[in-house]
Amino acid sequence: MTARRLPARHDPIRPRGERAIGISVDGEPVPGIEGQTIAGLVLASGRLAWRTTSAEGRPRGLFCGIGVCFDCIVTVNGERDVRACQRRATDGDVVETQHDELPEAAR
Repeated sequence: MTARRLPARHDPIRPRGERAIGISVDGEPVPGIEGQTIAGLVLASGRLAWRTTSAEGRPRGLFCGIGVCFDCIVTVNGERDVRACQRRATDGDVVETQHDELPEAAR
């Protein structure tokens, strides 16, 4: 998948200026543009997965893109279970990937 971003000057729907922002994902800097979601920034950086399933450790990232499936959850500034597709990135956000072990009863 190749990331493609439409420049604001070519956006027919409410174009605005492009203010650069930056977040960190697991300690790595990820650049972006104000208004993008966390998932948008991470995908544009080339990363397709940022969570693993509890049962088998399979990679997950953006699936539905509308906040229904919870495949894109991350920890943002210490707040767990944030849907990356729903949260707009803010300059300086600290994002951490999540992996939760299954409870003993489920194993």
